[in-house]
Amino acid sequence: MARRLIVIGGDAAGMTAASQARRRRGPDELEIVAFERGHYTSYSACGIPYWISSVVSDPEQLIARDPETFRRQFHVDVRLRHEVTAIDLDRREVVARDLEGGGEVRERFDSLMYATGATPIKPDWARTDVRGVFGVQTLDDGAALREWLDAAPKPRSAVVVGGGYIGVEMAEAILRRGLSVTLIERAEQPMSTVDADMAELVSDAMHSLGMQIRTGLSVTGLEERDGRVSAVVTTEEPVPADVVVLGLGVRPNVGLAEAAGLPIGPSGAIRTDRRMRVPGVEGVWAAGDCVESLHRVSGMPVHIPLGTYANKQGRVAGINIGGGYATFPGVIGTSVTKVCDLEVGRTGLRERDAVASGFEFVSVIAQSTSRAGYFPGSRPMAVKLIAEKPSGRLLGAQIVGWSEAAKRIDALAVALWNEMTVDDMTALDLGYAPPFSPVWDPVLIAARKAVDALGASSG
Repeated sequence: MARRLIVIGGDAAGMTAASQARRRRGPDELEIVAFERGHYTSYSACGIPYWISSVVSDPEQLIARDPETFRRQFHVDVRLRHEVTAIDLDRREVVARDLEGGGEVRERFDSLMYATGATPIKPDWARTDVRGVFGVQTLDDGAALREWLDAAPKPRSAVVVGGGYIGVEMAEAILRRGLSVTLIERAEQPMSTVDADMAELVSDAMHSLGMQIRTGLSVTGLEERDGRVSAVVTTEEPVPADVVVLGLGVRPNVGLAEAAGLPIGPSGAIRTDRRMRVPGVEGVWAAGDCVESLHRVSGMPVHIPLGTYANKQGRVAGINIGGGYATFPGVIGTSVTKVCDLEVGRTGLRERDAVASGFEFVSVIAQSTSRAGYFPGSRPMAVKLIAEKPSGRLLGAQIVGWSEAAKRIDALAVALWNEMTVDDMTALDLGYAPPFSPVWDPVLIAARKAVDALGASSG
């Protein structure tokens, strides 16, 4: 009799795990059933802002593999619009509700893949029947927002609440649709994913693009007219809005896991071992935005919801479920985003992370350009490095710039991953030609500046 794998969650981590397990075990050896409460499988949630803005014209372009492909090519029994409501570890069963047909099903499992992702943070004031308020986490969420923006009467003003990656990307998307956009952030700067000095550069650039940035402000409620949102109420005056988008970040979706008694780590996400097994529970695996990972620099467990990690962790879990061997080595938090033409990248620790982890450090910001200064199209770029004292080991890096800036973070991520010092980095053999870089690449300039700062701090 074939063993049975149940997958909870049909996006990156869950379906990557299912695909990898199938490559190692045929249908006669392993039966796979995947439950997904939405309408889609294996889609790029990161691409939703670009569909909202119409940079991507068709949502089908965001789908890597549709349910029929999984059914036909991978022999996975994909059940859309089915929400798993309970996990019974004693009986080795899951309970799922059919959201469209009604009724409830119970399915046994030998192995369980928990890949429920994360849920948008939704404050009490946003839990309302007032229309025009949206979180954007799934493709279904994106479709609802897109429909609202396209319907009559066309919205003219938008408020985005929260200035992290999601908020900034959605602000750009809606600005591109021709709406006036106000971004409200409770902190003193948007983009808390980078340090305040770098976030100030982002804020200045967003202002220059025509966005209104309101910082140090909290949203406390909504005003409505005829059942539609008309303004957000703040700790100061109301801000008019025909549409409100929540960009307050996400939380790991661990409700089912907690109810079943699966271990939750200090980050609030599910604990796993290096093979993505849930410790202490035979045959249960977890991956993606619902799990915590080891940060390779701080040594601490962290919850960093990124599609890159979800795919890698799902691959590791699937290989192991299928009888192979693979491990997930941890994370360093490398990410990039953009606001129109402004690019932002980061990797490793911010200053406050380094303080919390007990490091002594220096930090420097080097101002440079994306190309040789005389070459057409050269734009400014700021590179920040954080280096441990006295060793000089790179702890973190951030980049803000206008063109060809953010992907330079990859060179810094490789240096960080391999525990290089900033002194080591000054000799990196990076490519040079005037259309691509100054003769001294911004990364090298920043490394030299960090070396000088370390020398000054030890004097």
